Amino acid sequence: MKRLLHGLALVLLAGVLTACGPQRQSVFPPTITIQQMKVEPNGAWQLSLRIQNNSYTGMDYQSIEGRLQIAQGMPVRVHAKFEMDIPTFAGDVVQVQVLPTPEMSQALQAIAGKGSAGSLPYTLNGIVHAVPNLEDHPDNKNPRDFPFTSNSFLSPVPGVPNTYR
Repeated sequence: MKRLLHGLALVLLAGVLTACGPQRQSVFPPTITIQQMKVEPNGAWQLSLRIQNNSYTGMDYQSIEGRLQIAQGMPVRVHAKFEMDIPTFAGDVVQVQVLPTPEMSQALQAIAGKGSAGSLPYTLNGIVHAVPNLEDHPDNKNPRDFPFTSNSFLSPVPGVPNTYR
């Protein structure tokens, strides 16, 4: 009987210590990728950036500051201010316009000539600014800066001119 009480006390003590441990983190960095890119008639590129909220709470995303590098060329600035409330584990898209370098445009034209068989590597990195949703966390309204990096490929969309995914 004494052994049973000691075992029960040990389990109870472990439960109390676990409850006193650090609070589970509920805010995690988002994933940001290029969902689609269109070449505008003036030569600018319109990026559809997908922001995937990976947090256990809704987040109010406010701006993005970053760089886009195509192949091995010079990176260009990616910057946008917006107000976007993204719920827990959901995603949304923001439109950002970028002015490519002549080398970037030439690299894109080279894969466009290959049709859907061509692809172009890109790296998108920077910082996105967000605030945890006050409804989910009224005590945690501090703005957060999340660094991000996305490496993938752009390929022409078959049948849709000047559009890449």
